[in-house]
Amino acid sequence: MAQAQEMRSPIESGCPDGFQYMHPVMRRNFGMWDHHDHPAPGVLYHESETGEGIWTVRAGTQRILDVFTLRTLCDIGDQYGDGYVRFTTRSNIEYMVDSEAKVEPLVKALEDAGFVVGGTQNSVTMISHTQGWLHCDIPGTDASGVVKAMMDELIDEFRNTNMPNRVHMTTSCCQINCGGQGDIAINVQHTKPPKINHDLVANVCERPSVVARCPVAAIRPAVVNGKPSLEVDEQKCMCCGACFPPCPPMQINDAEHTKLSIWVGGNHSNARGKPTFQKLVASGIPNNPPRWPEATAIVKRILRTYQEDGRDWERINDWIERIGWPEFFNKTGLPFTRYHVDNWRGSRNSLNASAHIRQ
Repeated sequence: MAQAQEMRSPIESGCPDGFQYMHPVMRRNFGMWDHHDHPAPGVLYHESETGEGIWTVRAGTQRILDVFTLRTLCDIGDQYGDGYVRFTTRSNIEYMVDSEAKVEPLVKALEDAGFVVGGTQNSVTMISHTQGWLHCDIPGTDASGVVKAMMDELIDEFRNTNMPNRVHMTTSCCQINCGGQGDIAINVQHTKPPKINHDLVANVCERPSVVARCPVAAIRPAVVNGKPSLEVDEQKCMCCGACFPPCPPMQINDAEHTKLSIWVGGNHSNARGKPTFQKLVASGIPNNPPRWPEATAIVKRILRTYQEDGRDWERINDWIERIGWPEFFNKTGLPFTRYHVDNWRGSRNSLNASAHIRQ
């Protein structure tokens, strides 16, 4: 009788076990942390119930890293740290060490190599952002480039802890896929429907897929110059750009009509109040690479006003809720236009949508 064939066990895929990459102090004290402290900007200290402690040193990176930079960062960790690093969601690199004596040499080595230590407590965090022109097929701007240009201007706010509370910033290179809301968000803003090259649609685009891709049903099949093509109902189109990836002949990126917009007041946290949606405060900002000076100037103006007028531990949404939206525009000097009136029904609880303006 033939021996029963042994079943092959399945190959598990997905994220590897994170414990193998943890610092030994973190593994030994997992789930037993008692308290934490903030000895210096960019440095965190955690102590466990067993009395063991671990120091974390955080430094900002440019996110899109070349091999040379990665090797430099790893060499610093091997020489001045304990050889354990991790990256945060905002592209900071963190080094964990088990002795306070290792912190100062590690900070000095990072700064000597050109990296900035900071991004903790009441600072402007490194901006979280999407891929941009390098990796994505839909962007209207380069989120990575905006971040690099803007953080060059906000380096002192990242290095120091002089804000009323933590400031989370985000950028998005399109309006539908990535990005997110934050205390301050810089998002792309297409202002014109796509221009269609009807001669290419039939050979390049799968028309049913393009029609299905539109979130507002503004695209439908058409015959133009005797060829199968597509048409856009401009009354429905919200200029999101979702049609461009499956159909490049529907070009929506435009040097003149693709702009940036700035939103404020978004907050995912519910530590001191309910989560809040961000609101538009500046639109039609030139999408002006490689330094985007206009968008950076507006962000710096908002941050400066918040720093001067916000109370301790107030997030930007808490500050705006206290002073009111009319006063926000007065203090920042940003113009208030008809585009800032939110007609969403739920906005009546958070925005003056009527003709009666409260002070």
